[in-house]
Amino acid sequence: MLAELTIKEFLEKIASNSPAPGGGSVAALSAALAASLTEMVAKLTIGKKGYEAVEDEMKAVARDAVKLKHKLVQAIDKDSDAYKDVITAIKLPGSTEAEKRNREKAIQNGLKQATLIPMAIAEDAARVMELAGRAIAKGNKNTIPDGAVGVMMAKTAILSALYNAKINLSSIKDNTFIEKISRQIKGLEAKVLGREKELLSDVNL
Repeated sequence: MLAELTIKEFLEKIASNSPAPGGGSVAALSAALAASLTEMVAKLTIGKKGYEAVEDEMKAVARDAVKLKHKLVQAIDKDSDAYKDVITAIKLPGSTEAEKRNREKAIQNGLKQATLIPMAIAEDAARVMELAGRAIAKGNKNTIPDGAVGVMMAKTAILSALYNAKINLSSIKDNTFIEKISRQIKGLEAKVLGREKELLSDVNL
């Protein structure tokens, strides 16, 4: 499993001449790192003098960040596996008409799954971004730079995951699916591009 590798091993996997793991797995890792930073900011606020009024909220932020972190770590492998499934489908036999139909169906199903996984990563990263913003606004002021990095990492993860979803749409033949995902992509892009600036407005260093 990719998630079980050391940092150096993971980097070597990414740098290899294999197309997977690729951008989707990196997006999931980036979002998981953002969640970890958010969790850290919250934990360094809990129990600290002067932050009693926000302690319950920071506990909730920490809990939500942990859940998202675990989910995103799992997505590192899910994204890579989905791409490998598409490659496997492409290599299916296609000599007869029945084999061609079976192969095409497998490819289309694989492409849809390889689109839905980065979409889920983007949505979870957007949740992390909001949590990081709350941590910046109400958390321990000494950890503001860490929270800011969390916001920026989450934003990058969102856009990165969306790029990985977009590239599959040109090969998918289900127009209803394409239209639905395209709307979701446009909505997330519009939200995240301005939201980063808003969330970082509390950073005064």
